[in-house]
Amino acid sequence: MSEPEITPDLVAAHGIKPDEWDRLLGIIGRQPTFTELGIFSAMWNEHCSYKSSKRWLRTLPTTGPQVICGPGENAGVVDIGDGQAVIFKMESHNHPSYIEPHQGAATGVGGILRDVFTMGARPIAAMNALSFGLPSHPKTAHLVKGVVEGIGSYGNAFGVPTVGGEVRFHAAYNGNCLVNAFAAGLADADKIFYSKASGVGMPVVYLGAKTGRDGVGGATMASAEFDDTIEEKRPTVQVGDPFTEKRLLEACLELMASGAVISIQDMGAAGLTCSAVEMGDKGGLGIKLQLDHVPQRERGMNAYEMMLSESQERMLMVLKPEKEAEARAIFVKWDLDFAIVGETIPEDRFLILHGNEIKADLPLSKLSSSAPEYDRPWVETPAAAPLGPIPKADPMDALKALITSPSYAHKGWVWEQYDSQVGADTLVTPGLPAGVVRVHGTGKALAFTSDVTPRYVKANPFEGGKQAVAEAYRNLTAMGALPLASTDNLNFGNPEKPEIMGQFVGAIKGIGAAVAALDMPIVSGNVSLYNETDGQPILPTPTIGAVGLLASLDELIAGKPDTGDVALMVGACHGHLGQSALLAEFWGREDGDAPAVDLAAERRNGDFLRANRALIRAATDLSDGGLALAAFEMAEDAGVGVALDDGALPWLFGEDQARYLVACTVEDAKALIDAASAAGVPVQPVGRFGGGYMRMGNAEAPLTELSRLYRSAFATAIGDV
Repeated sequence: MSEPEITPDLVAAHGIKPDEWDRLLGIIGRQPTFTELGIFSAMWNEHCSYKSSKRWLRTLPTTGPQVICGPGENAGVVDIGDGQAVIFKMESHNHPSYIEPHQGAATGVGGILRDVFTMGARPIAAMNALSFGLPSHPKTAHLVKGVVEGIGSYGNAFGVPTVGGEVRFHAAYNGNCLVNAFAAGLADADKIFYSKASGVGMPVVYLGAKTGRDGVGGATMASAEFDDTIEEKRPTVQVGDPFTEKRLLEACLELMASGAVISIQDMGAAGLTCSAVEMGDKGGLGIKLQLDHVPQRERGMNAYEMMLSESQERMLMVLKPEKEAEARAIFVKWDLDFAIVGETIPEDRFLILHGNEIKADLPLSKLSSSAPEYDRPWVETPAAAPLGPIPKADPMDALKALITSPSYAHKGWVWEQYDSQVGADTLVTPGLPAGVVRVHGTGKALAFTSDVTPRYVKANPFEGGKQAVAEAYRNLTAMGALPLASTDNLNFGNPEKPEIMGQFVGAIKGIGAAVAALDMPIVSGNVSLYNETDGQPILPTPTIGAVGLLASLDELIAGKPDTGDVALMVGACHGHLGQSALLAEFWGREDGDAPAVDLAAERRNGDFLRANRALIRAATDLSDGGLALAAFEMAEDAGVGVALDDGALPWLFGEDQARYLVACTVEDAKALIDAASAAGVPVQPVGRFGGGYMRMGNAEAPLTELSRLYRSAFATAIGDV
C-alpha cells in the first residue's frame, strides 16, 4: 500500500501547528514518512505531551513522607503502613464517551485499571465523576444511559467494586460530556513496578490482546475541539473486553511475581507508540521495533495503524532474557498473546521496521521529554459581580427544587447498575461522602472520594480550586479517615484562549495552596483540554480524587442518626449564597462570588472531628445545598425525620466552607460542644432528628413525600421511568 503524500492539509489534520511543523523538520532534517508524522502527532498532542499545562503542573506539591511515587508514572503510590501501598489515579475519557458513550466510558474504566495494575497493584476500588448537559438536551439521556451502562458493564465484569463518584448536569456540557474514571489498588510497598527501561539488548515484549484498527488517532482526537463532523470520529473510539482485561491482570501479577519484569507500561493513549517511547525515554535508551511480530486481529494493517492503534487490554514490557520461556508460559496459560517485538538499543533512536522496510527512524528523546512546551498567554478571571438581591421564598419549596434536580436527586439509578460489593471488602457503598474498602486481611480500611464544584471555579478559579480539595478533604474526614493524598483530573476548554488558560492557572494555584495546607499532595493525574464544541467551552472542572486511611475499623464513622439525636453544625455559618445550588436550581441564577475557603479552619475543624469521632454517630460535610440538603439527605437515608430550628434561607442553604453536620446522642452532643469550646472550634446545635417530617423553622413536609420526589427525580429527568 502506498503511503499518502505529506501535504500541509495532512499535517494540519494531524493536529500539528505550523511552528511545530518547523520544529519537527529541524529535528529530523527531512520530510517525515507517513508513519513518522503519525508518531509525532501522537506524542506531541496535549493528551500525551501536556505541552500547555506542564509549566503549571510543576508548581503543584507532589511530595511528602507518605508519598512513594508521585506524578510521572502510570499512577501515584502512597504508603499506608505495614509494608503496604495504595496506588491510584484518575483519568478522562471525555471525547470518546461523547462520540460513543458505552464503549467510551467502558474503555475509560479499562484504561485506568491498567494504569494501576501495570505498577503491580491489584485493583480494589473504582469511582467515576460524570458531567452531562441539560436533561432537556436531545443527546443527554442517550449519553447518560450509555455512559453508566458502559462503566457498569466493564467494572462489573472485570470484578472491581465501584464505591463512589458524582454526577452533575449543566448546559455547558451539552456538547461535551465529561467522564473521569478513578481506580485504586493495593501492592507491597517494596514490589512496585515502573516503566523505566534499563539494559541494552533487552527484549521488548508485547502482551495481552491483539492489535486492531480501533482507536487509531484517538489521542489526537482527544486533543481537539468538537464541531459538526463529530460523527466522523466514531472509528477513533476503542472497543473494550473486560474479560480479557481480567486475564491480563492475573497474568501480569503472576509475571511480576516471577521476577521476569524489568519495566512495564500500559498501552493506553497512542498505543504502541507512547508506551515504547516513554519506557525508552525514562531509561535513556532507544527502542527498535519489528512490526511483523505484532499480534494482529485484522488483515493488511500498515505501520501507521499498528503504531497508533489504541486497541485495549495490551501491555508492553522489557523482559529479562533468561526469563523468556517462563514468562511466555504464563501468558499462554492465560490465553493471551506474548510476542517479542523489539529490543532496547543504546542510541537515541526510535526505529520502526515493517516488511523489511524502515517505516520510522526518529530521535526518541525528542518525542517525549523534548516535546514542545508552551507558556500560553493567560488573563486572570475578573472578580465576580456582587450577589444581587435574594427574594423571599418558602424554604420547603427551595428544598424541593434541589431534591428534584437531577444534579442533587438520589443517584441510586446510577450506582445500582454498578457492583459495589464484589471482592467482599466494601464497608461503605455509594451514597455517603466517601466509599470505604477494607484492606483485606488487616484491620485497616481506605476511603475514596471525588469532588469539584464547577460553578465556583468559573466564578473564582483560585477559590474554586481550593474548594475542590477542601471538599474532598471533608468527605474523607466525615467517614473518620485521615486524608493521605490526591489525584487530579483537570478538565478545561481551549488553552489557546487566554481566558480559558486563566481559569486553568487560577485553579492550579488554588489546588496547590489547598493540598499543601491539608497535607494531600497530588501524586498522579490527567489534563483534558479542548473540551469545547463549536467554540463553547465546558465549565472549568478540575476534579479532585482523594484517598484517606482508617488505621483501624473502629475509626469509621458510618452510622445513621436515630430518633432523639441532636443535629450539630461543626464550623461557622455566615450564610454565603453566591454561586450556590439554591440560586442555580430555584432561581436559575449563577451570580455572586464563590465562597472563600479558610484552609486553616478546614484543617482545624477536620482534625477536631476525627479526634472526637467516638462522640459522633453520623457525619457529613456541608457543601452544595448547605445545611438543609445535608440534613435532608442524612435523615432520608436513616428513615427518620429532622427538625431544623432556623428557617432563614441563608442559614439553611448557605454554602460556607469548613463545615460538617453531625448526629450525636444528647449526652455526646454536650461532650462534643465542651470539647469544641476547648479546641476553639465553632460547634452549635441546629436541630433534632426524629418524627416523620422534615421541618425548617415553620415550614414542614412529610419525609415520605420528600423521599418519593428525591428518589424518582433522576430517572424522571432522563426519561427512564
